[in-house]
Amino acid sequence: EGCTRRHPSVMEQAQTAEPAASCGSAARVIAASRNWVEKAVIGLRLCPFAASPYLRGLIRYRVSEQQSPEGLTEELKEELKYLAAADPLRCETSLLIHPHVLGDFLDYNQFLDQADAAVAALGLEGELQIASFHPPYQFAGSGSNDVENCSNRSPYPMLHLLRESSVRRATATFPGVNEIGNRNTATLRALGAAGLRKLLNAER
Repeated sequence: EGCTRRHPSVMEQAQTAEPAASCGSAARVIAASRNWVEKAVIGLRLCPFAASPYLRGLIRYRVSEQQSPEGLTEELKEELKYLAAADPLRCETSLLIHPHVLGDFLDYNQFLDQADAAVAALGLEGELQIASFHPPYQFAGSGSNDVENCSNRSPYPMLHLLRESSVRRATATFPGVNEIGNRNTATLRALGAAGLRKLLNAER
């Protein structure tokens, strides 16, 4: 879970990310996102496929200034078209980080249908897909404080744009791909929420 595809998630009550006013500059947003990718996603092997594009500098970070879902949809379409046209040897994947809109997880979760519709509208189904990450992410059937939700809890709301070919190649070559979710749960439960916070806040 939290590695290659968007997973259904449902919450009984709304949870909200940090206010946009606290987000700081785009550089700060990118730095926090890179820190999370490096220490949690890669460091804890929450997604064993992430290390290669990260180490090769093939992850693109785009910070959106949009403040409405409609504006974000248009920017998402721009980023989808960019990634589809880009040389995968220069840009394999993209993180569209949107700190000023969809801070409420319920709103974000509903927006994911619009995101998938944008992929379809551009004729990119089968070529690109979108994975979801959000500060108070919550998987269906989990409690809000369950640490396994942390596999998809990013410092800011974001949409992860992936190439289907990269996903197929990674899943075909990685042994035990179906056990990633269970392994992530075990890793995060052993570490605990406090341990994860300490890891992310540690000096480089």
